[in-house]
Amino acid sequence: RLVGSEMCIRDRYIMIDKIKSENMDTLFEAILCLNDVDECYKFFDDLCTGIELKALSQRLQVAKLLTEHRVYNQIVTETGASTATISRVNRSLKDGNDGYAVIFDRLKSKNLL
Repeated sequence: RLVGSEMCIRDRYIMIDKIKSENMDTLFEAILCLNDVDECYKFFDDLCTGIELKALSQRLQVAKLLTEHRVYNQIVTETGASTATISRVNRSLKDGNDGYAVIFDRLKSKNLL
């Protein structure tokens, strides 16, 4: 029986295991083939609804603000995100796969953050 941090380490990979498939691999490979922001706009406009894209960008903004130690009320006001969304992103930052950290480090190295 796992307890404490052992459970978090095990649980952080459960979602990946649930969604991992050949189709998901193809989707991610397709995204990696995009060369610039303009291609991203075109591809994601074809792939997603505006609401889905706004939700993804909102989560990224929420994660950025949480890493800046902003409080929930400030984040709600600035992004319009619900406290449930903020909590979920916060959980990902604390117990996730460090995906946000990787992206933020790479954006900072390109002076984009």
